[in-house]
Amino acid sequence: MTYKAEYERKTVTSDEAVKVVKSGDLVHYGEFVMNSHILDAALARRKEELHNVEVRSVCCPYVPQVVQQDPERNHFIYNDWHFSTASRRSHDNNLCNYISLTYHEGPTFFERGYVVPDVAMIKVGPMDKAGFFNLSTSNSITLAMCEAAKIVIVEVNNSLPKCLGGACESIHISQISYIVHGDDRPLIELPDIPVSDVDKKIAELVMNEIPDKACLQLGIGAMPNIVGAMIAKSDLKDLGIHTEMLVDSFVDMYNNGKINGKFKSIDKGKIVYTFAMGTKKLYDFLDNNPVCATYPVSYTNDPFRIAQNDNVIAINNAVEVDLYGQVCSESSGVRQISGTGGQFDFIFGAYRSVGGKGFICLRSSNEKDGRIISRITPTLPAGATVTVPRSITNYVVTEYGIAMLKAKSTWQRAEELINIAHPAVRDDLVKMAEKQKIWVRTNKLSA
Repeated sequence: MTYKAEYERKTVTSDEAVKVVKSGDLVHYGEFVMNSHILDAALARRKEELHNVEVRSVCCPYVPQVVQQDPERNHFIYNDWHFSTASRRSHDNNLCNYISLTYHEGPTFFERGYVVPDVAMIKVGPMDKAGFFNLSTSNSITLAMCEAAKIVIVEVNNSLPKCLGGACESIHISQISYIVHGDDRPLIELPDIPVSDVDKKIAELVMNEIPDKACLQLGIGAMPNIVGAMIAKSDLKDLGIHTEMLVDSFVDMYNNGKINGKFKSIDKGKIVYTFAMGTKKLYDFLDNNPVCATYPVSYTNDPFRIAQNDNVIAINNAVEVDLYGQVCSESSGVRQISGTGGQFDFIFGAYRSVGGKGFICLRSSNEKDGRIISRITPTLPAGATVTVPRSITNYVVTEYGIAMLKAKSTWQRAEELINIAHPAVRDDLVKMAEKQKIWVRTNKLSA
């Protein structure tokens, strides 16, 4: 069977495609580096014709044209499921709102009818002979979103890596309403994140906790990246990968012979992930590579599936942790700066894994105007979001050590956390713990 005639019939210009959008519609963009700048720009050009169009994306790495061209939000209301730096900037200017999400549940929002997009606009690779377009680096919630949408528009980009499944890595031409040819620009590449001596110290502490045959998850940011770089140069062996985000350091680990996945219980031998963001090195590695398997996030981030592998080591960042063990990884007070993402999924899943450990990593403090500002706090500030509740938190790591919080009382938790706080603030934290009635006066801090 040939799909050539159907392909030609559905092919239109970007301006023609976006004519299907009506005032009051919900338009869902793609995810991460797979957002379509072509379709976004075409929709923005219709600004004066449209009102109250809700636009959603997932961690769009740039400020969309529908936001830039409508600073009063008279025509487009923009929302994001997980903030990028660009989304954060838009939020600070009251041009973007956050949608709360425990990542593994994302596809169910569409499957249960909580979210029904009128129009889905995504970027895809070229059609194969069976009529399928590859979703490339963003599996995640994309197919569930498209299956729920009334109209699906795709921008075809011939420069994308073809990412193999797994499952749900492609969409069929029969599911697509309109096809637009883009400009084939390469995927956005993430810049290098500066790594400090403090980051390196924290990474060294985590490295000591990783055994051979571990199954790794690395979150986003400098800390997980430096751990990955250290693993690539280490003596560790027989590692497996089951993660949500795939980054460049996994390529280095694989090329240095650290990853073979032969001790995984599920997806043996496969590097499992749900989306990828990095540099050309990563995208080239992914292209038609059968060692990599992309799955929807309902698979990769299901805590019970995560736990099927032994020795899961999950490494994630945080903004701050309070003396009760509550972890905030996504906001600074009421200011949304990131999102829940899959942190809860993997900290919970890692603990359920035989031999598994979930690490929350953060610098002990920041410095402002010559003052030490502790990131281990008596309580989280007003409006701060609890990303990982205290009952789920397992390990917290700063440059001063590792605190294990499971099965600890409030005063034991406080003692563990004060011991890894910056020395300049420890006495003040003790006083606040006493005031909050979570400190036993006879306790002695570790030397």
